[in-house]
Amino acid sequence: MEPIRVLIVEDDPDWLRGLTDYLHRQGDMNVVACRSTAETARALLTTDEALADVVLMDIMLQNEPMGIELAELAFTMWGAKVIMLTSMETKDFIFRSFQAGAIDYQIKSQFEEIPGIIRAAHARQSAINAAVAEQMREEFRRLKKLELQFKIKEVRDLITPTELQVLDLIDQGHTQTEIANSFYISLRTVKIHVGHILKKLGSPSSKDAAQLLRSLGLFDRGNAQHVETIEKEKSND
Repeated sequence: MEPIRVLIVEDDPDWLRGLTDYLHRQGDMNVVACRSTAETARALLTTDEALADVVLMDIMLQNEPMGIELAELAFTMWGAKVIMLTSMETKDFIFRSFQAGAIDYQIKSQFEEIPGIIRAAHARQSAINAAVAEQMREEFRRLKKLELQFKIKEVRDLITPTELQVLDLIDQGHTQTEIANSFYISLRTVKIHVGHILKKLGSPSSKDAAQLLRSLGLFDRGNAQHVETIEKEKSND
């Protein structure tokens, strides 16, 4: 079986030397090239021939996160499995690295595990680092929360306070006649309100529209105040 060809991009000479020596002692992999600057790495990665199967990529090169751009280059030009090898656990770097095509994101302190990480990447069996996985889960939770807040604001901007009250009463099981009597308005006016609501929300029925607002918590006073607080904070930024 052919050894795994490894390219290391790292600007710390001591770390580069130590890692290269360590990997050379592995029987199934070969460090085919090392680069210590973004410029020399870019020149190598733009060659037509893919020289490496796996690339160990430091994020910070000459105090700039150039490794992320180079990771994308290694992935697109060579189809290489790129492992970000860094001391940075910043959420932004993690997500940008995976967006660039990295297959794994590992912390340098796990030095002894690097050969196994390379083998797993080469076999397309990489397991995401536990700390990185938690960062990703946290980000997904944040995005889900933002999505909900956006949907709440979108719906609140579409309907009037009166329409919200109408839907609240519909959700409680009141008929349109009962709603008309409650507001001292005609049944026709209630039907007009309901028609406007269905058109704005694209709902097939008033019950579906009421269910949507209930799922968003818009019939809950505390949640409505929370949305208003969010909007006030945004307007103050």
